[in-house]
Order: sequence, then structure tokens, then C-alpha cells
Amino acid sequence: MTTETISAPRYLTYVPLTDLTPAPRNPKRHELELLIGSIRMHSLVEVPVADERTQCILHGHGRREALIEMQARGMSVPGGVVLDEDGGWLVPVLRGWSSKSDAEAESLAIKLNRLPGEGGWDPREFAAVLEDLATNATELFDSLAISADEMDKLFGQIDPETLPRGGREGEPPRLHLPADGHGDGLNPDDDGRAPHSTCPACGHMFTTGR
Repeated sequence: MTTETISAPRYLTYVPLTDLTPAPRNPKRHELELLIGSIRMHSLVEVPVADERTQCILHGHGRREALIEMQARGMSVPGGVVLDEDGGWLVPVLRGWSSKSDAEAESLAIKLNRLPGEGGWDPREFAAVLEDLATNATELFDSLAISADEMDKLFGQIDPETLPRGGREGEPPRLHLPADGHGDGLNPDDDGRAPHSTCPACGHMFTTGR
């Protein structure tokens, strides 16, 4: 009996961090400190993607920058990254895909960054998940770095008339606690207080760090 070896069309391999070559053009910007914080908290989960034709990465530039900075700062090796014999960092990379042209490579690079967020969020379910995190896992909620403006925009998509419980129907979300007896004015104690957003679905008041 002969055994046929099947070549995997996609495969994961470990590559020296210093050998990860960025694409010549990458318009995506990165919040480096947030990426570093995420990698430290959860390890390296989403791996860079290589283009076999160009031998450059077309996805994962931010993680590459974050890992380089972490190494330069002398931070411990995050989970998902291993050391070579000389102490260098080896990073998992998804390989096996080749672009037909520079235009296709740049098009896919944009899609890999842009398309996952195009569906948006289900505001009710998102608010419920955020409430659970804010209540039961504060550090994880804070690590999301969601601004008060983003929270208000999310809550503004929830129709108060369809709410099963809680909330202040007809009252828009706001950033600060209202002053007692002063309508929409700000409570004097609000000065210096972190911004707040109130979820109309559950009445939970979120304190945001940004």
C-alpha cells in the first residue's frame, strides 16, 4: 500500500520576528499600546499572514510592530511565541497563499482588515456582553478601551420602546450623572469624574476610561 502525501494548501510555521517583512505600502494605522496590552493579556492569538509571491506579510503589521516593541522593552515572551536557540523570538505565520499581482495583494490586505468590522454589532447583544464584562470582569472590560462616545452611539441604536426591562424610556444616553433637581445639568461632583454612559436596555451605567 502506498501512502500519498498531501501538501496542505495553508500551513502554520514559525518564523524569526526579524524575518517578518512588512508590505511596501500599508495604510492601516495601529494603536500600538492597545495591541501590546492585548497580547500580554491573551497571548498572540491572531497570527500574521504571508504572501508567498512577495515574501511579505499582508496581514499582521500591527502585531509585528507590537512584538518588536515588546522585545525592545525587555518584556517577557508572550504565549504563542517561542524562542530559538539564540534567544530570538519565533512568530507563528500562516503561509501557503500567493497573490497574482501587487494589486491583488494590496486589495486582500485591505479586505482582511476592513471586512470583519463591516457587519457592525447587534446593539442589544453587544450591550449585554459589555454589561457582563463591566460587572464581572472589570479588567477585561477596561482592556476594550471603548470610549464614552462609542458607548453612546451604540446605545443610541437601541429602541427604548422595545426594551423588556430597565432603562429610562425616552431619555437619551448621557455621559454624566444628572444633577438632582437640575434637569440635564451636570452634578457638581462630576468635575474630574470619569465619563459615564447609561445603557437604555438594562439601565447599567458604564464608566469608561477614555
